[in-house]
Amino acid sequence: MNLKFAYFGTPPFSVRILEELQERGFTPSLVVTAPDKKAGRGLTLTAPAVKVWAEKNNIPVIQPESLKEIPIELKDSFDMFVVAAYGKILSEELINLPRRGTLNVHPSLLPKYRGASPIEGQILGDEQHIGVTIMHMDKKMDHGPIVLQREKNLPAWPIRKNELTRVFAAFGGELLAEVMNDWCDGKIKTVPQNHDEATFTKKLKRGDGEINFADDPYKNFLKFCAFFPWPGTFFFADGVRIKISDATFHNDEFIPTKVIPEGKKEVRYRELTGYNLPLEAPKQ
Repeated sequence: MNLKFAYFGTPPFSVRILEELQERGFTPSLVVTAPDKKAGRGLTLTAPAVKVWAEKNNIPVIQPESLKEIPIELKDSFDMFVVAAYGKILSEELINLPRRGTLNVHPSLLPKYRGASPIEGQILGDEQHIGVTIMHMDKKMDHGPIVLQREKNLPAWPIRKNELTRVFAAFGGELLAEVMNDWCDGKIKTVPQNHDEATFTKKLKRGDGEINFADDPYKNFLKFCAFFPWPGTFFFADGVRIKISDATFHNDEFIPTKVIPEGKKEVRYRELTGYNLPLEAPKQ
């Protein structure tokens, strides 16, 4: 259990993995995360979730603006690095710096759903055949050989992105803890990915969440689930952007139940008045 590793991560997804590792006796010697950013209406300088966790657990943390030059803290004698939703590209030199290289927790069954939005991509694709991959990183994105890969069965589908993210993070932490000792002891043989079967996801933009009620209702519901809570789904009525804050799929219909007109408070869809709505309000 006395492995010396640095952990690269930024959002709550990364924190959940850290919690799973800590519960199983693995605590990083160093945490690397993104710089603090302004957030909220007041644009308050806010620390990443991983930094908050590291400081609470008295673990040294660094927040390099760039990794073009390797920080001196990472040039120590580490057994391995772990990367989970860090948000920055690591150079080949940095990936190979530790004794046993760098492992990555990827929330899909690689080579499917490589790229920036694998969780959203699986929901949008109505994938259902889902799981987590622990990968030995190389210089190409999500390209390296597989250390461990396992499917995850869910009691219901589809589920919203925030829920699936929590499932993947907990599961990913379990799998990572399962392999770390054997990996560092050289007991695990990796399996190359079948690159011919690779599929890719893109970085999401705020405008990707627009709903067209003329589209397939189930696909619209998948989009709502995939983009919940960010970037969110929305539609326009009389030129006003209206965010869908809650929705359901019933009798083969996509039904918004709660909405937020731009600049106003959340209301039930059936109580929304004053707009030429693109969809009839659901019955009481």
